[in-house]
Formats: sequence, C-alpha cells, structure tokens
Amino acid sequence: MKNINASWKITITCNPSLKKKTISCLFIWIGLAWLFPNVCVFGQAGQEDIYIPPIKANTTLEFPAAVPTHDNVRELIEFSRSTQISYEKDVEYINREDNPLHLQVIRARDMNNRKMPALVFVPGSAWKKQNVYASIPKLSAFAERGFTVFIVEYRATDIPPYHPFPAQVQDVKTAIRFIRKNSERFDIDPDQLFLWGTSSGGHTAVMVGVTEDKEDLDTDDYSDYSSKVNAIVNYFGPTDIAKMNAVPSTMDHVSPESPEGLLIGGKNVMGHPELVKASNPITYLDEAKSIPPLLIMHGNRDRLVPFNQSELLADAMKDLGKEYTFYMLKDADHGSYEFWTEGTLDIVEAFLRSHFK
Repeated sequence: MKNINASWKITITCNPSLKKKTISCLFIWIGLAWLFPNVCVFGQAGQEDIYIPPIKANTTLEFPAAVPTHDNVRELIEFSRSTQISYEKDVEYINREDNPLHLQVIRARDMNNRKMPALVFVPGSAWKKQNVYASIPKLSAFAERGFTVFIVEYRATDIPPYHPFPAQVQDVKTAIRFIRKNSERFDIDPDQLFLWGTSSGGHTAVMVGVTEDKEDLDTDDYSDYSSKVNAIVNYFGPTDIAKMNAVPSTMDHVSPESPEGLLIGGKNVMGHPELVKASNPITYLDEAKSIPPLLIMHGNRDRLVPFNQSELLADAMKDLGKEYTFYMLKDADHGSYEFWTEGTLDIVEAFLRSHFK
C-alpha cells in the first residue's frame, strides 16, 4: 500500500473468482488508477497487482516453505517430536444394561497427517471400578511418540450388579472392535493396533490376546470387526490367582472379598479351581495356536502382585515356543516410577514398533 497523503490510505480488494463482479472491479480499478495514480489497489507496497488464490495443501510439507527476506532471522531445524496431542473425553463405545462404557482418547497427529498406530490401554484396578483418568498425563507423554491411545473402561467386580470374569475381557474385545470400526473417525491405521495393560489390566490384556478364538469369552457387538492385536504389553499382571499367596504378598488374594475372590464371583479362590483355571491365561496357550508377541515387565519387590506371577506366564510362553520378552525391574514395586521412565518407555516403544505390519 502506498500513501496518498500523510493522513489516509485507500485499499480496494476484488476477488477475481467472482466472475459476475469482474467487470465492476475492473472499472473501479481503472477509475481509482486515474484519480489516484499512486494508490495500490491490490496487495501491499512492493507487491502491487499480486493476488495468489488459496492453494491446496493436505499436509504441512505440501505447503511451500517461506523464504525469509529479513536479514536477522534465526532458523531452528531440529525438534525432538513432531506429534500434536489432543484429548477426547468419555467416548461411549458400548452400553450394557444401562451401563455406558467409555474410552478416553488421546489423539496423536503428526505434521504429515498420517494414520497413526492405535494403542489400547487397560488401567489396573484389581478388576474393580477404574480411575480411567489417572493415566492420562503419563499416556499423553507416550502418545507424543506417535501413538493414538485409547484408555478402556471395563465393567467392575465391585459395582452392583457386579460383573465377575469374563466381563472385563469381553469389554476390552468390544472396545477394540469399536476402535477398528471407527478407524476413519480417529485417524488410525486399523492394521497397527496394540494392547497394553497394568496389573488387573495386564491380566485382561493377556486374556484378550490368548482367547481371540473363544466365543464364550466374547460378545456379538461389532462382530464384523476383529479384536486381534499385533502385540501386547503386560505390566505386572496376575496370571494364576490361586498361587498369589503361595509367595510373600501384603494382600489377601484368597477370600471371597479379595480382588481375586470378587473376580470369580465372590467365592473363595482355593475352593473353586475350575473358576480359577478359566481366568488363567496359561489355560488357553497351545503350541499350535498363534498368539500375539508379549512384552512382560514386573518389579522384583512388588508387594501386591508377586513377581512369580509373571514368571509363571513367561515359563509357559517359553515351554510352548511363543514369542515373548521378559524384564525384571530391580527393586521396583507395584506400578512404581521405574515403569514410567524414559528408558523403560523406550523399550516399550521399540517393542511395539518392531511388530508393525
């Protein structure tokens, strides 16, 4: 824009795409150019008569990079992350008996708008009512590594009408199918879907992976979609609930009121071996059966879920020739900080990425 005098300026902008107004714009431009020969009608000073229509750029890298003209600008070219995070609260994935179940969705988006891998996270709760919000800060940091995270709510064993095993397994399978069905909505790649659980959520995650073919541990919800996952991360989850008090623990794992007793319907664990066996993932392992690769992490000072629970699972995986990786976290307790350090999460990320399809 050029000054006509010291006190005022004139700017007239005509959109060339409006064909019906083109002639009017032309006459206005000619008239103003005759009356005010020093006025720039289109653009700014140094850009006279330039109009660039909106361009199409689906990704950041498709948009032309600006070339700076300022002689004192500094350029930053190295960034640790290129992922943007957003949060979608309480996405209902199913309603069972007037009991809506929800997902907390931590969406990752990179600068190229690629479809992201999906990580389904099952927070532990001793199979009771979960706090599905407590893990959001930790998992938001993990989502920045390039994963859209779905935190799953399952039916609880301690909330009327009480939901013992296998309700939790059924719910997580349903959530996975819902996520896969809505892959376009969530901008995820349905072929890159992973499962991660802590404590009772770890037990549930493993059960989902080893019982994908068991109709009695499933529902018909979203049955057109698969509940298969590429790989599973099990953080300090129980395996054989009848053996949890066979080693030191600070908890009762046997009585009907214990978390394990509630899991099998409010019954004494030692008195119902058939129910215990049904809740044990080792029951469903078979040499000829394909199951997802497994990453197991457990602290050797876990006061709630004894370390031997992961050893039982690792022993069975090894005996049957299944793919697994087992880490003992030295001096770590149940869910303590060691599980959430950058180094530990680097191992989790590398494991997941090694099983991309």
